[in-house]
Amino acid sequence: MCGIVGAVGTPNAQNIVLNGLQKLEYRGYDSAGIALANSGTLHVFKAVGKVTNLKDILPSHDSSVTSAVGHTRWATHGAPSENNAHPHVQGSIAVVHNGIIENYQSLRNDLQAAGITFISETDTETIPALIHRAKTEGKTLREAVQNFVAQAKGAFAVGVMDTETPNTLIGTRRGAPLCIG
Repeated sequence: MCGIVGAVGTPNAQNIVLNGLQKLEYRGYDSAGIALANSGTLHVFKAVGKVTNLKDILPSHDSSVTSAVGHTRWATHGAPSENNAHPHVQGSIAVVHNGIIENYQSLRNDLQAAGITFISETDTETIPALIHRAKTEGKTLREAVQNFVAQAKGAFAVGVMDTETPNTLIGTRRGAPLCIG
């Protein structure tokens, strides 16, 4: 199982998420990543190996970053690589995910037929693509996440961040643990 940590509404979001990922690290992971949002801009950093490799490429603390979501990955789809590490992004949407989307290949095929390009081998990358597409069709972020849940098969816990809705982090789950505090 992977680990997800998110923080919103605090100028310390980057450090909270990074410290949380380091506390989860004992379970052994192949990669780690973090998405940082500030002033409507999304910055994503990914590294293969330990969380310290991620820490080494992160900018120093920036108090304008008030939303962040991070992930430590244990591969289920695709080899350990920066492209396969989470978060995955489509437009303004960043997603981290634990579990398996069993029908990801059919979802991916539909999205590719609609012109969506994928860079990873993961099931996770279908999630931000589905959410982004639903938002471009006029759905709110919450409705777009609900749309993903209605289409997905499998067990999962997901964290979703959208730079268009600052200081909002949506979590959803089916058959997998998710703790919010």
